[in-house]
Amino acid sequence: MREAPGKILLVEDDQNDVDLTLEAFRRNRISNEIFVLRDGAEALDYLFGADGREGPDSPSLILLDLKLPKVDGLEVLAEIKGDPRLKTIPTVMLTSSREEKDLMKSYDLGANAYVVKPVDFMDFVEAVREIGLFWAVLNQPPPHPR
Repeated sequence: MREAPGKILLVEDDQNDVDLTLEAFRRNRISNEIFVLRDGAEALDYLFGADGREGPDSPSLILLDLKLPKVDGLEVLAEIKGDPRLKTIPTVMLTSSREEKDLMKSYDLGANAYVVKPVDFMDFVEAVREIGLFWAVLNQPPPHPR
C-alpha cells in the first residue's frame, strides 16, 4: 500500500508565481498538500521551529525561490543541507535566474535540481508537472532521520 502523498513546501514571495504554481499542480492533479511560505525567514521558522529545533512535519519536497526577502534562497538552502535531519529532503530551486553563478552556488550548496521558471504559462504548467511527478510521486526518498 502506497503512503499518502507528502507535503510540498513552496517558498515563493511573488504572488503571481504562487498562483501559477498552485494552478499547475491543480491542472496536473498532483494531490500533495502544499504549504506556501513568503520569505526565507518564514521557511526557516517552519523547518526548524521558532526555537531552532526541527518543526513538526518535514515536507517531502521543497520548491525554493532564489531571490527571497529577509533570508535569500541560497541561505535557506545552506541551512537545509547543513542539517542532518533535513539534508535528505529534495530541494528544487525554482527561480527566474539564469545566472551561472546562481546555478553553480545552488548545486555547491546541495540543491537537487535547478529549474528556471518558464515565461509561457503552458510551459510552466509542464515544468511543474514534471517536478511534481518526479520528486513528489516517483522519487523514493531515504527514511527521514529523527
